[in-house]
Amino acid sequence: MPIRLIIKNDRAFSAEEATVLIEAFEDTLRALKLTDREDPITLLVAKRVVELAKEGERDPVQLRNRTLKTIQGD
Repeated sequence: MPIRLIIKNDRAFSAEEATVLIEAFEDTLRALKLTDREDPITLLVAKRVVELAKEGERDPVQLRNRTLKTIQGD
């Protein structure tokens, strides 16, 4: 799973924060109906969730919504 690798290598997040990021990542993939973890867009989703979290966002719903907006271009 791409987000776990990104978070593990980054070390910028606590265990609790990592859980929130993973939750947002999983919710975003479900919203996009992505089940293939080898699909390149899953890495894009993971990077965007982490990017938003580094900007200070910690709400999993907002992380999902803002990531979806970026991916879908809304």
